[in-house]
Amino acid sequence: MGSFIYERSRVITMSSEYKKLVPCIYLYKGNAVKDLSDITIIDTNPVKLAKFYGDNNADGLMVFDMSDSDKEHEEALDIIKEICKEAEIPVTGAGNVHRMEDIKKLLYAGCKMAALNYSRPENIALTEEVSKKFGREKIAACYKETGTILRHQELIEEYVGELVLLDAGALRESMGKWEGETGILALLPEVSLDKLITILSTPSICGITGHAVNENARELADIKALCMENGIKVNSFETAVKWSDFKKNSDGHVPVVVQDFKTDEVLMVAYMDEEAYHTTLRTGKMTYYSRSRNELWVKGDTSGHYQYVKSLTADCDMDTILARVSQTGAACHTGSHSCFFHEIVKKEYTETNPLKVFESVMSVIKDRKIHPKEGSYTNYLFDKGIDKILKKMGEEATEIVIAAKNPNPNEIKYEISDFLYHMMVLMAERGVTWEEIVEELAKR
Repeated sequence: MGSFIYERSRVITMSSEYKKLVPCIYLYKGNAVKDLSDITIIDTNPVKLAKFYGDNNADGLMVFDMSDSDKEHEEALDIIKEICKEAEIPVTGAGNVHRMEDIKKLLYAGCKMAALNYSRPENIALTEEVSKKFGREKIAACYKETGTILRHQELIEEYVGELVLLDAGALRESMGKWEGETGILALLPEVSLDKLITILSTPSICGITGHAVNENARELADIKALCMENGIKVNSFETAVKWSDFKKNSDGHVPVVVQDFKTDEVLMVAYMDEEAYHTTLRTGKMTYYSRSRNELWVKGDTSGHYQYVKSLTADCDMDTILARVSQTGAACHTGSHSCFFHEIVKKEYTETNPLKVFESVMSVIKDRKIHPKEGSYTNYLFDKGIDKILKKMGEEATEIVIAAKNPNPNEIKYEISDFLYHMMVLMAERGVTWEEIVEELAKR
């Protein structure tokens, strides 16, 4: 999870240097299974499980593809793509990596990192090539024996962003002998809290993964609080804004405007008291003071429609909070996504938000595909098929090049618009959405 960005200087941020708590999903035949050596099914919906981990303060997610065949591998990549989309935390993909193309597929699926298996000499040989191609920060290396990383320390330090220790039996040796700057993410069975604190206190350990995290996923906020009590820096909400800094209303509350972090849609307005404010900071779940019930209100505890904090921003007068959240389900008790749906007045205007315009045009194109309209040029393109669409894409791209040589800037504007329209027809034909494009651009 990246740092939060704000308009004011006194803000909540997420620490960039911290010890990580990373759950793990072992993906086999479309299911989440117990571990690499036990294919007992623990969840038939790994995408939902990934979102659960992301919603409960996990710092990332390891996904191991345990597929046996090429067909299963491609199906696993489709699931990993959905996991990356829904989890809203960095995902590291591992398993079935034999060549650069496999690394590319994991990264293109949305993984923040792709892991090489250092038990395979050919994977070690790939390290420099894939690191130079995709960047050191995108490459992890899994290992079981400490000797492996000691023999290749120079290679790792230059080309590997993170090490993943798969054998807990080698933990003590790795903690004692590894002195490189590349951190070790240790895959562990369930351990006591005392041992967990000891392990995370070790400089060479950048975090833990495996059952030690999976089995305690609901308590990650409390575990992080314990880590901080023991002087271990973890990924938590930190703020210079004390409750006393806010200007409260006559009831001692601060109003909170809640906004969907993806769409910028205003979802609702609620109020916080001091306890709600600190609970929100501690758990990462939006918590309010219910004025009608006179009690603390964790949004979603009854409905399941939780709001997970992405950012909190104070206004210029320090008397209102803007909360940007990831909304599960509906924000409104009526079942509407937003509480704001009673239109009072509306003046016609031209939408200028680029993404909204693109989505609007795309929705018309998709509708034409489902409900053909006689005489529609869009339906003409769909009827002619992919080759015709691609031919038009090439023609429009050439028109842009020609227009760019013309001193009149309006011509390039018109030609780019034509190109974008035909590109959206291609996207609709191949099932690509603007959201996917924007997510891919955001990762670059």
